Amino acid sequence: MSRSSEPQVISLGGTASGIMINKVALGLMMLTWTPTPVPDEQAFEAIKAAIDHVPKDRKLLINSGEFYGAPIRFTANLELLARFFTKYPEFADRTFLSVKGGTAADAIHIVDSSPANLRRSVDAVLKALDGKKRLDMFECARVDPKIPVETVMESLKALQAEGKFDHIGISEVSAETLKKACAVVGIAAVEIEVSAWSYEPETRKVIATAADLKIPVIAYSPLGRGFLTGQVTKENLPEDDTRRAFARFQNEAMAANQKIVDALGAIAQKKGISNAELSIAFVSNLGPHVVPLPGSSKAHRVKQNLDAGNIKLTQEEMKSIKDVLESVEVSGGRYFGKSKEQEMLWG
Repeated sequence: MSRSSEPQVISLGGTASGIMINKVALGLMMLTWTPTPVPDEQAFEAIKAAIDHVPKDRKLLINSGEFYGAPIRFTANLELLARFFTKYPEFADRTFLSVKGGTAADAIHIVDSSPANLRRSVDAVLKALDGKKRLDMFECARVDPKIPVETVMESLKALQAEGKFDHIGISEVSAETLKKACAVVGIAAVEIEVSAWSYEPETRKVIATAADLKIPVIAYSPLGRGFLTGQVTKENLPEDDTRRAFARFQNEAMAANQKIVDALGAIAQKKGISNAELSIAFVSNLGPHVVPLPGSSKAHRVKQNLDAGNIKLTQEEMKSIKDVLESVEVSGGRYFGKSKEQEMLWG
């Protein structure tokens, strides 16, 4: 197995171009967006393990959301972070906190990028963080089809100028929308879904455009919400698991998609690594600016995920993975099987 000689480091873009981050980031959503949130002690251990595992010459990007406690308590994820940084204030400067917002105050499926709601959203984030951690980057979770993205960026620039946060990101956008946003503000990073079962034509366009614009791609769900690890089956998926609502986690879809997992498993076995390591390595090897964003509540798994970003895949191995993606059709849409307009994808 080939790994780089040392953990990789990359620069953020736009106004954050002087900030160096680790090549693999840490997603926090599932610490709280679950019927039974992860206990603080376990969550803290996982976050601390991740920060400790990253060399001190760069920051660990950690990703949260205003609504990552929905539907019970919207800001639960941010409140958990406030408790973490209260206990470990020395870790605040070793992380770069990216937070998504811009939905309605009590409905995550309503996108509202009006100036008033963006201010409300940012203020809700700051209130939940309680001054324990600086809001390094704010991004709208989805593109509001009612408002030109250029106008939204101007609204965010105004809030940035007030000192409410330091940098602006953008999420779930097409390549063309990314270009439009960058014409107005210095975008620090773009966040999209990238994995071995989410590698659509638009995914590739965004990755290429971001490279041209010198912006990192924060690639969420690199493990396909756990399915690509080979450890998730319809038998062991809890009845109250939120993934049961997703199109790709319906029984027939899971059976069909198992072909992808099995094919990737054969490549991983030949490489001497796990399915999870291969999945993260695949995303990381899509470009020096592509940052996998896996999440875990287990300290040992967090460290394995961070290390997986340093696994080097040969051109032949990358071709083998892409051949699988071309030959085996993914069953089910990325979310609930509705249109991209209804789900506000690639805005």
